[in-house]
Amino acid sequence: MNEATLRELIPAVTGVLVRRGADFATAEDAVQDALLRALATWPSDPPADPKGWLITAAWRKFLDATRAESSRLAREARVASQPPPGPTEAALTEHAADTLQLYFLCAHPSLTAASAVALTLRAVGGLTTRQIAEAYLVPETTMAQRISRAKRTVSGVRFDEPGDVATVLRVLYLVFNEGYSGEVDLADEAIRLTRQVRSMTDHEEVSGLHALMLLHHARRAARTTPDGALVPLAEQDRSRWDSDLITEGVAVLQAALARDRLGEYQAQAAIAALHADAQAVDETDWVQIVEWYDELDRLTDNPVVRLNRAVAVGEAEGAQAGLAALARVDRAVPRYPAVEAHLRERAGDLPLAARLYGEAARAATNLAERDHLTRQAARLNGVVRG
Repeated sequence: MNEATLRELIPAVTGVLVRRGADFATAEDAVQDALLRALATWPSDPPADPKGWLITAAWRKFLDATRAESSRLAREARVASQPPPGPTEAALTEHAADTLQLYFLCAHPSLTAASAVALTLRAVGGLTTRQIAEAYLVPETTMAQRISRAKRTVSGVRFDEPGDVATVLRVLYLVFNEGYSGEVDLADEAIRLTRQVRSMTDHEEVSGLHALMLLHHARRAARTTPDGALVPLAEQDRSRWDSDLITEGVAVLQAALARDRLGEYQAQAAIAALHADAQAVDETDWVQIVEWYDELDRLTDNPVVRLNRAVAVGEAEGAQAGLAALARVDRAVPRYPAVEAHLRERAGDLPLAARLYGEAARAATNLAERDHLTRQAARLNGVVRG
C-alpha cells in the first residue's frame, strides 16, 4: 500500500476514535503516531486489514496517553482488540460520515484560514507536521504551534454538529492554490481530498471545485519555462496541457451543471473549460466567457471577478470596452495595474502601459509574476525608445 492510499484511511480512523470517546486533539495525535508506525513497518510486514490495524494501534496509543482507570482501560482495550467488522453497507456509510465530519471540524469557522489549512492537511490529509511546514516554507516548530492552537480551538466542538460544505471547499481551494513546495505536491493533495469529499456528499459545488482544480491543473506543465519564468495563458504551448485531466474535468462539470443549481465554483470551472476547449488562443470563445463572468459576479459580488471580467471584455469587444469595464472596478484591487497595463497596450498607449507594468511589478508579491511584469515593462520601454 503506497503512502497516498494509506492516508485515505486517516480521517475515518480518527472518526472511530472520536466516536469511542476520545477528544479530537488526543485522537488526532494518536492516529498520527499510528500513521508513522505504519509507514515504518508496513513495507516489510503489511497487515491484512490496514484500517483495522490503524484503529487498533491508534486506540492503544490513545489509551496509553489518557492513563484511564484500570477497569476502563481493560474494557476499552478489549474493544480495540476485537476484529473490525467487514465492509458492510452500514460500515461504509459510517466511514463516509466520520470522514466528512472530520472535514467539517478541520474547516470550522472559528479557525483562521491558515490554521484550517494546516489542520486539514494533518488530520484529514495525514501529512506530518514536517511535511506541512516544508510545503509552507515555515519552521516545523512554527507549524506545530499552529496545529496545536487549531486543535485547542475546536476541542469543544461536538463531532456530530452539522458542518458547512462551503467552508470545507474554501479550505481545499486554499490548499490547491499553494501548488508545490517541499516533498508534497499540495495541488495534487487538494485534488485527492476534494475527490474524496465528492465521493461522500451529493453536492454540486463540490463537483464544481473538483472540476475547476482538474482543469487548472491540466495546464500546469505549460505555465512556466524550464528556468521558472511565468508563461501567460495566451502564450502557453497547448500541446503540453493534460488532455486526460481536461476530459475528466469537463465531464465532472457537465454533470454538476445539469443539476441546474449554479454556484461560484461551477461558474469558475465553466470559464476554465472554455479556455481548455480552445485549440489556439484566437479560438477562445470570449463572448461566452464574459457571460460566465457575469454569472460569477452575480453569485459573488467580488471585485476580483469584475477585474478579470474586464480582461475578457477587452478580448471580446476590444480594448476600449475593456477599459470601460475596468473603470467600474476599485483601483485598490490587487493586480489592477497589471490589467490596465494589458488593456492600455492593446489600445496602443505603449508609454502608459510600460509605466503601469512597472507599477504592477513593484506591487507583485510573487517572484515569478514580478519578473514577468518587469520584462513586460522593459519590452514596451524598448519599443517606445526604439
